[in-house]
Amino acid sequence: MGKRSLSPRVGWRPSRRIVIAAGALIMLLLVAGVVAWWTGSSKTADASPQPHATTSPPAGAAGSAPPPDGESAASVAGPPPVSDPLVFARASAVMLWSFDARTTSHAEQLAGMKSWMTSESAYADWDSVQAQIPDPVLWSRLKDNGQHATAAVSEAHFPSAFKQAIADDPAAITEAYIYAVTVRGKTQLAWTGGGSGAEDRQITLAVQCRPSADCRLVAVAPRVAP
Repeated sequence: MGKRSLSPRVGWRPSRRIVIAAGALIMLLLVAGVVAWWTGSSKTADASPQPHATTSPPAGAAGSAPPPDGESAASVAGPPPVSDPLVFARASAVMLWSFDARTTSHAEQLAGMKSWMTSESAYADWDSVQAQIPDPVLWSRLKDNGQHATAAVSEAHFPSAFKQAIADDPAAITEAYIYAVTVRGKTQLAWTGGGSGAEDRQITLAVQCRPSADCRLVAVAPRVAP
């Protein structure tokens, strides 16, 4: 049976203020070919899969399947106190890919996600992050079906273009200390009636890790970088 996505496939739309404020960092990434994320189109057909695409549950089912052992809890935990962009990006991906519509409202999910965002409004692209979950109407459908998902990350790395850009100009990162990180993993979904499904995931995140400060999420890119 084919899979049907309950979440909209939306592109990443950075605000004008990011382009203005990022300055030298953005110019560096433009040269490297990485900032299609910062200047990308409003919608893209090959955007990375959204975190709540699910297999349609059978109609009239009852009961609920527990999440698999060893995977992340579906509640929205706060950001970890870490300064490593790779570690933080892994945790951010788990957060974005996990949900429990049975116990968490749409507003609560968004509030939990927003707590991971950088407080520097010049760089934060909240629209790209909140686009990772369905709108309130679709969220209510997830709740009706008892849908929930856990996530496990397999690996995270700096995209090659980003590494090359930093190698070419190491000082440029000090403009905003924003790192591009590509994360790959898997989500395990379940719904009432014992239904379940698994999906491979991959996402590229912009995370900010200033010296002597914990990392924070900046944006979600529209496509996965190699």
